[in-house]
Amino acid sequence: MNLSIVLPVLNEAPRLQATLQALVALRQRGCEVIVVDGGSSDGTLNVAQPFADRVIVAARGRASQQNAGAQVAHHEALLFLHADTQLPADADRLILDALSKGADWGRFDVCFGDPGGEVGRLPAMLNVIAFMMNWRSRVTGIATGDQCLFFTRAAFERTGGFPMQPLMEDIELSRRLKKVSPPACLRDRVTTSPRRWLRHGVWRTILLMWWLRLAYWLGVSPVRLARWYGYK
Repeated sequence: MNLSIVLPVLNEAPRLQATLQALVALRQRGCEVIVVDGGSSDGTLNVAQPFADRVIVAARGRASQQNAGAQVAHHEALLFLHADTQLPADADRLILDALSKGADWGRFDVCFGDPGGEVGRLPAMLNVIAFMMNWRSRVTGIATGDQCLFFTRAAFERTGGFPMQPLMEDIELSRRLKKVSPPACLRDRVTTSPRRWLRHGVWRTILLMWWLRLAYWLGVSPVRLARWYGYK
């Protein structure tokens, strides 16, 4: 078994090169890197070409783009990576080891950092937020895209892939997969950018995320939630 890494991107040219360069060693060990563009207008495709095994275009939206990447992937293990997130150096070994021991799917712990060099000193509160995200995920068995979800192809296809909705697609897929098996919750950390938290304010973002999650559990449409979140 080897690993295909799928990156959904949209106008990520300023930070994408650093993300892809961090994957060079994994590619040398046989991992496949697939970049799926959702209609960028800033040269993202040109940045991606030298550092990826495949660069394709799909309908805009993380669910659509990630499913398109999975369809063209060659390997039997799938990892979905955001453009502002950096994996641990031995991520391939960690994932394949977890899957070889019987896990159908899983995720990493997350921490906030500066993988792309675009932010400076971070508020200490972000450490608390990361701790709570990891703890909640471990207790509930629900994972988010920031934690870099990974799957066997069989488990991913058995649950239909990412549901075609504009928000909470990672939460919904986790809910479906929980019925198959619990996730492998790796304590090794991925480093993700806090850019949204800093742009909109830490406490404001906390309240917004709590509200969106509660509304989703209460049955509010993902389309409406996406508008509240700021997607256009």
